[in-house]
Amino acid sequence: MTAAGMDGEVFAGAGGPGTDLAESPVNDPREQEELQMQTPQGNPLLLSHTLQELLSKDTVQVELIPEKKGLFLKHVEYEVSSKRFKSSVYRRYNDFVVFHEMLLQKFPYRMVPALPPKRMLGADREFIESRRRALKRFINLVARHPPFSEDVLLKLFLSFSGSDVQNKLRELVQGVGDEFMTCQLASRAKDFLPSDIQTQFAASRELIRNIYNSFFKLRDRSERIASRAIDNASDLLIFGKELSALGSDTTPLPSWAALNNSAWGTLKQALKGLSVEFALLADKAVQQGKQEECDVVEKLNLFLDLLQSYKDLCERHEKGVLHKHQRALHKYSMMKKQMMSATVQNKEPESMEQLESRIVEQENAILTMELRNYFSLYCLHQETQLIHIYLPLTSHILGAFVNSQIQGHKEMSKVWNELKPKLSCLFAGPNNMPTPSLSPPEGNFFSN
Repeated sequence: MTAAGMDGEVFAGAGGPGTDLAESPVNDPREQEELQMQTPQGNPLLLSHTLQELLSKDTVQVELIPEKKGLFLKHVEYEVSSKRFKSSVYRRYNDFVVFHEMLLQKFPYRMVPALPPKRMLGADREFIESRRRALKRFINLVARHPPFSEDVLLKLFLSFSGSDVQNKLRELVQGVGDEFMTCQLASRAKDFLPSDIQTQFAASRELIRNIYNSFFKLRDRSERIASRAIDNASDLLIFGKELSALGSDTTPLPSWAALNNSAWGTLKQALKGLSVEFALLADKAVQQGKQEECDVVEKLNLFLDLLQSYKDLCERHEKGVLHKHQRALHKYSMMKKQMMSATVQNKEPESMEQLESRIVEQENAILTMELRNYFSLYCLHQETQLIHIYLPLTSHILGAFVNSQIQGHKEMSKVWNELKPKLSCLFAGPNNMPTPSLSPPEGNFFSN
């Protein structure tokens, strides 16, 4: 990513002072003090985005296209359409994989959402649909992420219509270096970090871990609620069909059983048409379940994907740059001990020069690791802010859930109320005299 791209999107208000600050290190204490006294608008560490601004960056649709048979396997393809780039391209799962790899290579210190798993054989429709949804969440999170949204990798993936998109993606990253190498402020990251960054990082990580655990449970329950609505639809449909089957029964009625009572014929006539109303009730229940899957479960999954990418980033920071930094320090310590031992033993000047050269190289490696460690924390600080910008999504999810429940119950209640008058003939005795109402008194139905 170019520094201009970073300044224009990620670093709110860093276009003027931030660019100048990047040109040379700050050694003067007065300059350090001036940096600390800058307003938030001039601090390149702070993000100024709102949730609405992030969501409006782009909307990407991922739809299945008819499967094409290869020599041995069926290959699933997706039509990926970007509102921002006004583009529509065809992508396969492996294209997403290469795009994901290039993002991680170029932005190792940013939240790169995970891809859904690849399944070679026996991929049923349910799995394919689940993966399509996951790919849609992935690409939308990437398209709305401030640094990624301005990068050429994203534009190429969403708009390049050639057949060799994977090679094109690799060419964009090859020889360019990661974000640390291309960002002008990378070597200055420490200057913008709070002094207690490690404490803040630990607290933020714990908070987001707790948020993830709670949202995971919310997603699980919302899935069960949506699933119950769909199961309820199936039961209502079968209930109506059984009533209709009962009304359509053609078994002859013996005269000695019916005598002069025509109740069975009247009941059959009324029951025959009830499957229509119950089918309508089932349809309403399915609509509610599907609506909750789309507006509630998927939004929860989107937020969980984002939170998981933050957890993955924290692990990369600890197991990657931080671990390498500690390993470089250990190696440096061993070299110094070796140097002291060589001095005591009065080794030849040539071997001492080689050892000194190695120590200098290791010192440079340690310096680079230290700079990368601070840049990683710098990015983590921004990614933490991004999580908190997404937190108001909770109100969107709850609103969608409440509206779905209200609308679903309202529409089903309307059908139930329309069904009730049609049952009146079921409660008419001989000569149309009324029999027990639809609401029998409390107590044992068979008492007395």
